[in-house]
Amino acid sequence: MNWYRQMNTTERRTFIAAFGGWALDALDFMVFTFVITTLITVFSIDKAQAGLLATVTLLFSAIGGWLAGMLADRYGRVRVLQGTILWFSVCTVLIGFAQNFEQIFLLRALQGLGFGGEWAVGSVLMGEIVRTEHRGRAVGTVQSGWAVGWAVAALCYTGAFSWLPEVYAWRALFWIGVIPALLVLYIRKHVPEPELFQRTQKSEETSAHRTSPLAIFSPALIKTTGLAALLCTGAQGGYYAVTTWLPTFLKTERHLSVIGTGGYLLVIILGSFIGYLVGAYLTDRLGRRGNLLVFALLSGASIYVYTQLSLTNEQMLVLGFPLGFAASGIFSGMGAYLTELFPSPVRANGQGFAYNFGRGIGALFPSLVGYLAKTSGLGAAIGMFAGGAYLLVLLTAFLLPETKGREIH
Repeated sequence: MNWYRQMNTTERRTFIAAFGGWALDALDFMVFTFVITTLITVFSIDKAQAGLLATVTLLFSAIGGWLAGMLADRYGRVRVLQGTILWFSVCTVLIGFAQNFEQIFLLRALQGLGFGGEWAVGSVLMGEIVRTEHRGRAVGTVQSGWAVGWAVAALCYTGAFSWLPEVYAWRALFWIGVIPALLVLYIRKHVPEPELFQRTQKSEETSAHRTSPLAIFSPALIKTTGLAALLCTGAQGGYYAVTTWLPTFLKTERHLSVIGTGGYLLVIILGSFIGYLVGAYLTDRLGRRGNLLVFALLSGASIYVYTQLSLTNEQMLVLGFPLGFAASGIFSGMGAYLTELFPSPVRANGQGFAYNFGRGIGALFPSLVGYLAKTSGLGAAIGMFAGGAYLLVLLTAFLLPETKGREIH
């Protein structure tokens, strides 16, 4: 990691803060995917309702991400990043005290507001502070924090359900959500506002003209905004269709034990971690579009094999690695790409809208998978929606420009 050693102190501290924030977001968010089966039993809900609990978080994260992006362009990246982390952390802890489906639904919606904002603001912060020659690898490597948080969630799940009664184990997992709040202290002390943002603010104050949040829909930017939003829809729709339902798929259709499910998922998570790192390298090597095309093709092929073919336990274990590798590596170039597509006055706004529009539409996929699973089976439902999503990635990647090496202003 020569690029990391070449970064200055501010760049490294920003990298640590963004990496930690994304890892802790993953920990809090992915805990839900492990307890879906338990919640179905405890609160007597069906798969469709369980899917809604996943979908509502993603839908509200779309709102939160765009709102956080607009606020970050107005009040600063660092200040808004701290607020999103605190909001997300508090809501996650409160879910552990919920007494019925309606309370969980409300808290999952509120949780989504912070979840959407953290990535949108953190990614822009990284993109503006890190130099052009390191941007792709640095921002891409931050994405690998998701695999780290996911792995910790899997370990916590295995431990909690091994040592605690089921009725308390799922609550304890959400109470762990208090941890991200501690990251705010580090950010307050060590991470400054990007100089580029400060210059943009001074320029707008001097001219007494502030760029409208709706500028991303102006004739000059509408094509970029629309295609970027569709690109993010495909990448996230495919990812959420798989990761939301995969633990339940392994448990109900492959009939794996709790420990077995954790073991299989750890192989997928390891593949995800390496996929993020390889994707971070390829996004600078092949370019932003090249990275997206390679991983979209790999993702479609892996999901088809994993969910549609009749495999032995040993084969499934081995194939879990390329599944995680492909589904995650596609995100490594996304942050740098979106940062480079939008101009500074609306960068967080445009990036927040595009990524979270994709998240909002992609949020429908878990619910649709749940409904389709009633008639077609869970594996077929996952394969159908994820395959269509990655086809969308291929189409939009061809239509967007390459931005590798672009200086941002």
